[in-house]
Amino acid sequence: MMKRNLMTMGLGTLLMLAMAPLTMAETTAIVGGLVFDGTGVPAVRETIVIRDGRIAGLGKDLPVPSDAHVIDVHGMAVTPGLYDLHTHWTVAGEPSDFPSIAAAYLRSGVTTVSDFNEAPEAYAPLRTWLATLDAPHVNFAARISTPGGHGADWADQNTTRWVNSLDSAKAAIDAVVAYHPDLIKIFSDGWRYNRMPDNTSMNEATLAAAVAEAHAKGLKVMTHTLTVERGLIAARAKVDSLAHGLQDRVLTDAEARLIRDSGMGDIPTLSVFDPDKWVHSSDHKVVANTTLFDNALRNVRKLFRAGVVIGVGTDAGMPATPHGLSTLHELELLVRAGLTPAQALTAATHSSAVLIGQDRDRGVIAVGMRADITVFDGRPWNRISDIHNVAMTMVDGKPLYGLDAPPAESRPGWPAPAKATKLVDDFERTDGRSSLNTLRTDTMDRGPDRTVEVSGIMPRDGGKGHVLFMTAVMAQQKTPYAGVSIPLSAGAILPVDVSAYHGISFQVRGASCKARLTANGTVGASWSGPFPLSDHWQKVRIAFSDLAATDNLHRRDWTGRDITDIEIGLSCAPGSTAWLQADNLEFY
Repeated sequence: MMKRNLMTMGLGTLLMLAMAPLTMAETTAIVGGLVFDGTGVPAVRETIVIRDGRIAGLGKDLPVPSDAHVIDVHGMAVTPGLYDLHTHWTVAGEPSDFPSIAAAYLRSGVTTVSDFNEAPEAYAPLRTWLATLDAPHVNFAARISTPGGHGADWADQNTTRWVNSLDSAKAAIDAVVAYHPDLIKIFSDGWRYNRMPDNTSMNEATLAAAVAEAHAKGLKVMTHTLTVERGLIAARAKVDSLAHGLQDRVLTDAEARLIRDSGMGDIPTLSVFDPDKWVHSSDHKVVANTTLFDNALRNVRKLFRAGVVIGVGTDAGMPATPHGLSTLHELELLVRAGLTPAQALTAATHSSAVLIGQDRDRGVIAVGMRADITVFDGRPWNRISDIHNVAMTMVDGKPLYGLDAPPAESRPGWPAPAKATKLVDDFERTDGRSSLNTLRTDTMDRGPDRTVEVSGIMPRDGGKGHVLFMTAVMAQQKTPYAGVSIPLSAGAILPVDVSAYHGISFQVRGASCKARLTANGTVGASWSGPFPLSDHWQKVRIAFSDLAATDNLHRRDWTGRDITDIEIGLSCAPGSTAWLQADNLEFY
């Protein structure tokens, strides 16, 4: 049990507070609330004093500093900020763009999330951008799967590394560490929710090697695992947490004890599997499997009673699993699985902080801890439905939603786009990066049966510099595709304004296939147009006015002010071998 006094503070925190000039500190006092500290002890009425983003004082009769800004929450419930350890900040989710996703979590009292969707190249620009937004803390997970595995069926290898041996597992971890991920996600189980054919799964030796290398680098590992046998493999491989609940059957008591003794936790993500959500969904016709969900509920109860640490995650961003609201629903489902409301609230705070390795920084209300705090109108530790009554969300001591928060209309959103430069890529760099110093990515079709694509830089005929080359064996799909994307900004995250130009030109040759150029924009929008292709070099000019919006959920008119990357690719006959070379891609 954590004692709520100065003894809980590490030496570094004590020195930090001691050295900070008090006259410069920002001081806030939260008064009148019932404090549920996240450790499971009963709530008590206490005053919380916050200085420079951390809790500097806590107590029933604690005097309020004269310089403090006072927030009166008389009679309300005060808890640590909630966690969601499994989310996907993707344009396919609801809401569908970063500022709106961040706001959705703040409205739901969530102050820390883990995003499992991003390519490592996107971490740095996203961290910089998120620091300007009203947003929860975001942990970025580096993704590792098997060739043809779940998670590898849509992403390039810059986004999801593909491994199937001890050496490749170590190499994958070493490669992503350079981007400073907050954790590792391994798709070790190819079981596809019993709704579609299974993908490939990772063998135990490869999984154990990846986990050992991640731990050597100081990183926690979570796995996409849904079957009991694969869950036991993950436990033996020393995985830190399952990123889903086990569903195919009910665990035996001995199996639950084995998982407990391994130290592995579980993040059940019941929200994404809840069969009831499909009743109200008009966009997705899915026959929910109640047997699997019942197994998941029973296994949560069995693991919790065996002493396994249960955390909160949702898989938000997936169909009918909206950001923010799903986190609150997850707590309700944990109660349905057999936890008390207080235990579910602890799972969403202290237990989740333990699983992600942040329990010395946040997850409880105690002196020295980060002031990530949620205030509810009600008693959520007694009545779990009260979690929907969020009155205030505070991150690093700043109210970002509800009481004392700035008005929504004053909050920053998407940044102003950067102005595009004329040259996109002359393909003279041989390190995989463009002339803009962005990382080129392969953009082959999706699915377990994918086009096999290789791209890179090679000398141009006649020794006149270098060109992009791409070769591919087309998948057995109706419209197989292979392409290469050149981001205009790092990770293709932030918008670039190309409206000062009329179009794009490049030199190209390749197999006689259907070729197209695509300009991708923010929030899933894209515009595409065809270009001719033969085995002889030719210069192609494509006017922006000739690009048509692609048929997707985020279709909108072209302005040229929110473009993230330029992509060239081709579609050839299924099973055929295709190739393409390109040079001097620039705006005109």
